[in-house]
Amino acid sequence: MKTTLGWLKAHLDTNAALDAIVGKLVMLGIEVESVEDRGKHLAPFVVARVVEAKRHPDADKLQLCLVDTGRATVEVVCGAPNARAGMLGVFAPVGAVIPRSGQALKASKIRGVLSNGMLCSGYELMLSDDHTGIIELPEGPQPGDSFVKAAGLDDPVLDVKVTPNRADCLSVHGLARDLAAAGMGKLEPLDAAPVAGAFACPIAVHLAGPDGKACPLFLGRVVRGLKNGSSPAWLQERLASIGLRPISALVDITNFLTVDLGRPLHVFDADKLDGDLAVRGARDGESLLALNGKVYELEPDMTVIADANGVLSLGGVIGGESSGCTESTTNVFVEAALFDPVRTAATGRKLDIQSDARYRFERGLDPEFVRPGLEIATRLILDLCGGTASEIRVSGAVPDWRRTIRFRPDRVRSLGGVEVAASEQRRILQALGCTVGEVGDHFTVEPPSWRADIEGEACLVEEVLRIHGYDAIPAESLPRDGAVPAPALTPAQGRAGMVRRTLAARDLVEAVSFSFLALKDAVLFGGGTSNLKLLNPISAELDVMRPSMLPNLLDAARRNADRGLADAALFELGPHYRDDTPEGQDLVAAGIRAGAVRRKSWDEPARAASAFDAKADALAALAAARVAAETVQLEASAPAWYHPGRSGTLRQGPRTLATFGEIHPAVLRAMAVEGPAAGFEVFLDAVPEPRAKGTARPLLKLSPFQPVSRDFAFVVDEAVPAETLLRAARGVDKRLVAEVRLFDLYQGKSLPAGKKSLAIGVTLQPVEATLTDAEIEGFSKKLIVAVEKATGGTLRQ
Repeated sequence: MKTTLGWLKAHLDTNAALDAIVGKLVMLGIEVESVEDRGKHLAPFVVARVVEAKRHPDADKLQLCLVDTGRATVEVVCGAPNARAGMLGVFAPVGAVIPRSGQALKASKIRGVLSNGMLCSGYELMLSDDHTGIIELPEGPQPGDSFVKAAGLDDPVLDVKVTPNRADCLSVHGLARDLAAAGMGKLEPLDAAPVAGAFACPIAVHLAGPDGKACPLFLGRVVRGLKNGSSPAWLQERLASIGLRPISALVDITNFLTVDLGRPLHVFDADKLDGDLAVRGARDGESLLALNGKVYELEPDMTVIADANGVLSLGGVIGGESSGCTESTTNVFVEAALFDPVRTAATGRKLDIQSDARYRFERGLDPEFVRPGLEIATRLILDLCGGTASEIRVSGAVPDWRRTIRFRPDRVRSLGGVEVAASEQRRILQALGCTVGEVGDHFTVEPPSWRADIEGEACLVEEVLRIHGYDAIPAESLPRDGAVPAPALTPAQGRAGMVRRTLAARDLVEAVSFSFLALKDAVLFGGGTSNLKLLNPISAELDVMRPSMLPNLLDAARRNADRGLADAALFELGPHYRDDTPEGQDLVAAGIRAGAVRRKSWDEPARAASAFDAKADALAALAAARVAAETVQLEASAPAWYHPGRSGTLRQGPRTLATFGEIHPAVLRAMAVEGPAAGFEVFLDAVPEPRAKGTARPLLKLSPFQPVSRDFAFVVDEAVPAETLLRAARGVDKRLVAEVRLFDLYQGKSLPAGKKSLAIGVTLQPVEATLTDAEIEGFSKKLIVAVEKATGGTLRQ
């Protein structure tokens, strides 16, 4: 919303400077987006009088004008047809920059005659679109006076951004009212004295829907015998200053009162009306040719004002051309009403109509100001257009807006953090227009009719703080428990972040999927119970909470494969749902690898995703969550959606930390996914919390001594897991063993039936001294004994 400083001061008796007013508005929560100095680029231009105007000797359409600039009399060549002796115009001296062209004016010869300046049009000064002639100023200013001051362009324009809840500030009077409450001056009272009606209003208004909320109150009166000419200069200047184009006195009055008082009105040409008016819902097939020249097809839930011939206007949105006022209008019907904010907003959105009336009606208007607004409008019409007014015709009643709020003064301190005396709080609320009573230890507050946004005690606290000053709230530092700030993330949050980064570093792409999926897919992964079905799903295919993220990731892989991207590596961190309680929600890191994990090349063949890839991903995620690999036990069992012979579970004691494996072929067929595919699920909530002490990672200590590597091969039964062998090797000397790695599996003719050969590489890293041959040999004997005891196997010769 825009206003000028002078316009604002017409409602506010104050000597405050512009900067003080802008600063106070901002502190009141009313953002000032910009302050425009309209005269900034017109400072060099002055008022000048044409002393003499005669025809140019070498051009029929040019005149030689002798111009009195107040400082000197200069000769100017001018082509404007309205240039004549005695007129006052606007003179641009040599060196002035013309706003329209952006060029500096130079003294130059035009058809052989030197022109020392320029008489300007409104178009050249970017004040209007009129370039048929130069600006003619009314008598009053003297030659040499500043044109900016003479034209009233020294009045800065404030562009104010009002939040949707503050409809009371969508007027100049409303802004002045808030400033007055904050002590920036005294609010000028409005003259809303009733205008006596000379005759009964001949037009009745019937409130017929669409429902009781559509238009609870409608006031109207007829004014006869008026003359709808141009509005006076002061009114045109005010409208032009905020970007509104003056049209006619009647239209300008309604536009002015919308901005000045926040009271939208509409004026019908009474001679174009057929009988009484009805406020009703639009009928099927009805349309409206609006004042903007567009035709709108209407719907039954839209509120219209109609006569016997059809729709005349859209209530609270826009008027129609059929009943619009013109220069020949002599009798009018003036309307002031209340329209439902929700219906007004919905109508405007459906028809894509933006209007000042809609902007205010959809935010809610003062229900008590309908009649005063009509009285003020009537007086303006009579003053500017003449005529005789009828009595006011009233349909409906003012809706019940009164409400009483219990307000405890100590809530300002507890909610706002500032001490304000109870007496000062009372003064502030009364200054805002509230009616304040005192009952025991609290106030009873009735907000004014124009403050529909004040709904409870917290709203009143905000109002007290706003007027008292947000800058009065003391600044206090947050307490510090120590020199080092507390971690911003909990251990669980930190774990999740590390797991996410680790999986991304393993060339898995993070996906974000819905927390629900199709029932048929949920059943495949152990879900689909009745307590996890959605009552109001966004889609028939997404009707149950997910028991696992794997089906959503597999579905994403299928969609990628359908588009030519057959190889997918995806992961997601999010919740799984076991039941509909908070305890039944688990944080899980899940991932899949579908298709090939290595494409074929000249030196090696392609390799499809396998259970071992999924196991490696799961172990990497657990390592990122600070679970040591040597503390994890592997079981050759997994949920039913994994391949029974190519899957496993990682445990730590009784805790299930992860499951992994190739996805069961039947599951892949049911989901129309081309195999193979392997997946994993790491249950982050099951990861034990680190101990209170020693939670930091150990310092990296590099040994200066040479590591030693030795290979061993053992023949064991086929049923012995490789993990049993690896665990036994690691346990020989944990300080000395840096790494144990399985590098070969062999089953063939040279081995007895039911046996297999497992070959491991062991790296020894001394930290105190270089290992001797005897120490290495001694370690090797210990390792062989430990592995043979754990596996029942023998060293392969």
